[in-house]
Amino acid sequence: MTYRAPLKSLALALKTAGHPALVGQAFADLDEDTVAAVLESAGAFAENELAPLNRAGDTVGAKYQNGKVTAAPGFADAYQAFVAQGWNSLSADPEHGGQGLTKAMELSVFEMVHAANMAFGLCPMLTQGAIEALDLHGTERQKRLVLPKLVSGEWTGTMNLTEPQAGSDLASVTTRAEPDGQGGWKLYGQKIFITWGDHDAAENICHLVLARTPDAPPGVKGISLFLATKKTVNDDGSLGSLNDLRPGSIEHKLGIHGSPTCVMLFEGAQAELVGELNNGIAHMFVMMNAARLQVGVQGVAIAERALQQALAFSQERKQGRAIWGGDNIFGHPDVRRMLTLMRAKVEAARAICLTTGVLADLGKRAASEAERAVAKARQELLTPIAKAWSTDVGVEVASLGVQVHGGMGFIEETGAAQHYRDARIAPIYEGTNGIQAMDLAGRKLSMQDGAVMDALCAEMHATADVLKGSAGLESVGERLDAGVAALERATDWMLGHKGPDALSGATAYLKLAGDVVGGWMLGRQALEVAGASDDWSKGRAALARVYAAQVLAQAPGAADGVMAGGADLEAMSAEALAG
Repeated sequence: MTYRAPLKSLALALKTAGHPALVGQAFADLDEDTVAAVLESAGAFAENELAPLNRAGDTVGAKYQNGKVTAAPGFADAYQAFVAQGWNSLSADPEHGGQGLTKAMELSVFEMVHAANMAFGLCPMLTQGAIEALDLHGTERQKRLVLPKLVSGEWTGTMNLTEPQAGSDLASVTTRAEPDGQGGWKLYGQKIFITWGDHDAAENICHLVLARTPDAPPGVKGISLFLATKKTVNDDGSLGSLNDLRPGSIEHKLGIHGSPTCVMLFEGAQAELVGELNNGIAHMFVMMNAARLQVGVQGVAIAERALQQALAFSQERKQGRAIWGGDNIFGHPDVRRMLTLMRAKVEAARAICLTTGVLADLGKRAASEAERAVAKARQELLTPIAKAWSTDVGVEVASLGVQVHGGMGFIEETGAAQHYRDARIAPIYEGTNGIQAMDLAGRKLSMQDGAVMDALCAEMHATADVLKGSAGLESVGERLDAGVAALERATDWMLGHKGPDALSGATAYLKLAGDVVGGWMLGRQALEVAGASDDWSKGRAALARVYAAQVLAQAPGAADGVMAGGADLEAMSAEALAG
């Protein structure tokens, strides 16, 4: 099964997200023809260069031998083509060699990259986060010598947080940074799960590393951020000797076999401080938040790929007696139901992620400070939803893709199982989805005393009113209205409860919020193409109706589940859970 870039879906998602207005106002040198041309070219690269490597990435994978990592077959050459064509530098600041395009365009391009070859896309994805972190917090030397190389893609970036005893609990980090007596630092320690921590696709690798200095206070307040490169960087920008860091091994994983996940050993590695001492968590959050939105896009991407394969299979597979014409399983109502729900959730997740990308641009470049503040607040509200809800959608849609294949989906040769295996990591990394839910419930909801969510709900109610008056979309409006009311009820409860009760309902709350916002996005898309006569456009209304019936209709009950509290969970002892 080959991959085809969903250019029409991307264009509609960007349009309803407000991207054309953003381009016209804040990016005066950019026009919609250029946007379309960029996305078309990126789609062709993903289809022709990256998708054919996906299978070998899974079956052969990256290799570790003699202390070095070799990328999966064809990946190094594809990476060089990727950077030569400029795909690594899309939204970076022109001051550092970037193209200065919108964040939403970058996300759209990376969706196609991840869909074609998720294991490949992880390498430049991490580099984007390193670019943002150094752009905001890097020293003059780092911005002069390192940042342009990351922007061009000549060098790649990694994020070194996790240790064997310190996963999401960064307060437990023990990697240490000791002064070298010459104004720099030396790093000692072990990091695990480092994506693309070593490889042969680029000439240098820039590791952003969390570590603790000798006199640092305990906990997260004593962690600083450091830059350590695989090869040292001289003051003239030339590369020096190999640094005292190395991969100790690569992990044997459920999926993304083409992405080398390394155990990294820092054995006195020369390093530079990034930003301020003891403020490393805040600095690293720049990279983490960038990665979280990108990971949400990964969920969209793997779902799109799984859907495309399942749809193609359904039109080839002959089994039983078709109800709706033809002689293949596409004519079976339940298969059509699965495929339609898959498409609806893909489009909803894509819209959430790209809308968040547009808000990121508006938060920096809107005309007034007030507009920037409003956009930034909504971006912060939507980011945990974009990451968690979209990656859950990726797993759900990939699982449904296996189901559409039936027994053939459980056989590795069809490729459906790879998408399911690859998708499963996305809800885990860059802050597990449970952590995203706690962030939403504990921090984001309380912004401006709940006014940010209130404003979003008011806007969704307004769209529901429009839908109720639109032929063929009345049921979408009714169910969206009820869904928003359920979200408001759950929001009020969450704001009124803290501690275990709120934490117990956080994941259910995030899912409810994603379900409702996704339905809103689909309703807006259906309104955007209302009146068009082609099957694709008419299908947007059907998608919205199916989603409203199968997802939004469950919102009132889901709100009840949010408000169940934590008493029963607290009472559930390990003995009670045992078989």
